[in-house]
Amino acid sequence: QVQLVESGGGLVQAGGSLRLSCAASGRFFNGITMGWFRQAPGKEREFVAAITLSGDRIYHAESVKGRFTISRDDAKNTVYLQMNSLKVEDTGVYYCAADSWHSIVRLARARDWGQGTQVTVSS
Repeated sequence: QVQLVESGGGLVQAGGSLRLSCAASGRFFNGITMGWFRQAPGKEREFVAAITLSGDRIYHAESVKGRFTISRDDAKNTVYLQMNSLKVEDTGVYYCAADSWHSIVRLARARDWGQGTQVTVSS
């Protein structure tokens, strides 16, 4: 099992930037993938971005391409989500998750989840 702790959420104006962090600990299997998901009020959770802990595979959802960038620091077992040009519709709770690439990217599911961090973008 992997324990995940997110940080970095907050309130920002449209057009601004935030960086989320996800610190991972526990037992990592070979090829483990870390992902970011988000859930807006009244909406289903959606996939945002994913990266293997080794860094050899990266994928961003179309809705955030060119604005968000996922990265990792393998020495710290930490994954980041740099969010630029934020829009009001980016508002939601952002969750970090860990599982296989197939689960996170293809199925939008994960075995391990963080507690979530709130991102609010004001107009």
